[in-house]
Amino acid sequence: MAQTRAKQQAKFTAGSTMRHVLVMTASGSIGLVSVFLVDFANLFYISQLGIAELAAAIGYAGSILAFSTAIGIGLSIAASARVSRHLGAGETAAARRLAGVSLISSGLSALVVVVLLFPWLEDICGLQGASGVTKAYATGFLQIVFPSMPLLCMGMTCSALLRAVGDAKRAMTLTLFAGIATALLDPLLIFGFDMGLTGAAIASVVSRAIMLGLGLYALLHKHDLIGKPELGAARADLAALLHIAVPALLTNVATPVGNAWVTAQIADYGDSAVAAWAIIGRVTPLAFGALFALSGSIGPILGQNLGARLFDRLHMVMRDALIFILVYSLVAWGVLFLLRDVLAQGFGAQGETYTLLVFFCQYLAASFVFNAALFVSNAAFNNLGYPFYSTVFNWGRATLGTVPFTYAGAALAGAKGVLIGQALGGVMFGLAALYVCFRSLAALPERFAQQSGNDENGGEPLPPLQQGEVAALTSGKGGSAA
Repeated sequence: MAQTRAKQQAKFTAGSTMRHVLVMTASGSIGLVSVFLVDFANLFYISQLGIAELAAAIGYAGSILAFSTAIGIGLSIAASARVSRHLGAGETAAARRLAGVSLISSGLSALVVVVLLFPWLEDICGLQGASGVTKAYATGFLQIVFPSMPLLCMGMTCSALLRAVGDAKRAMTLTLFAGIATALLDPLLIFGFDMGLTGAAIASVVSRAIMLGLGLYALLHKHDLIGKPELGAARADLAALLHIAVPALLTNVATPVGNAWVTAQIADYGDSAVAAWAIIGRVTPLAFGALFALSGSIGPILGQNLGARLFDRLHMVMRDALIFILVYSLVAWGVLFLLRDVLAQGFGAQGETYTLLVFFCQYLAASFVFNAALFVSNAAFNNLGYPFYSTVFNWGRATLGTVPFTYAGAALAGAKGVLIGQALGGVMFGLAALYVCFRSLAALPERFAQQSGNDENGGEPLPPLQQGEVAALTSGKGGSAA
């Protein structure tokens, strides 16, 4: 009975791979874009107050909050990769047990980060270049939102687990309803109760609590996917999660670190430039939200097919993802190009803020296709047993692909040069990651064949298999190995 249920849950191992990519991405986009839209609305509402320092404060605080979001993404990637692989191999009990362990570990990990960093929030804002009243605004906002990081990380893990089981609709509703709640609370608290930035912070905390509550309800009552951790298996389960979570976490932390460097570079050109950077930081995920959703949605599809040893389908999934990236990026860039003045006027952008925002929409938005290629390649690395590669490429992008490029760009063209430099680094590392990703896909059948014949895993490290997965491979249960 359990195996029948598991096979029903492993829905990505059959049917059109493009359809799976489109359905998962579309449903994920609705929920994810709702979150990005709320962030966009937060900054839009704050900009209507007419205080330049408030918009700049959102920019500084956003870099730090992106760090906490990156941690949540890293932990959720591990949960999705491991649970989807067990479901693909027909191991429902192991999937339920790991789901429970992943939720507990994500909450505790986030709590540790909050305790360690909360006393230093003001200093961290200062390191990015914030000063005076802008620094005070940013710190006050963070002191309300940052302690809710455990709610965010556990909520993101719930969403990842729902995607792992193939329930794209409920994974979408988590972020969608959280976004709706924030959209309603924002104007009420910011304007109705005249709470300004504090009101926006409170709305964010409430939305995170709603996301977690809905996620737990769906996992417990709709899928019965959260099992109790077993003491005898806890060490192995945690090790399996950490094998992916640690490099995935390091991978995702790299992006906010790189963005923090860019923020510090932009800060040299004043609050107007930082305000433009803050607006770009909200416009980009909103315009390219489907590509962010794609990087999260493709993981369970790859994981289930890897668990079933359908290596040919892995190539098909990546091919379809790249087609989607190219088409969507061109459309999104075209929309931003056409609406550049409308966006600038809507945010009341003037001077340097207007110049940088319009410049980004006209030219630099096109480079996001390479960022998306890096995102999807990293998702493939994390789900196919090569998490170290994703760490290398993302940190390479955040350091070698950011620091020298933005430094040179600033010297040559000021604030515009900083943005150009960041875009050029993304092009280089996006192409490199894509090349290594397809080379790694081609090597998978041989690597797993080696593992089935060498229990000791001598030589280079191989993607870790659970006992039931090894049995599936050696018995020929896994399907095509082409």
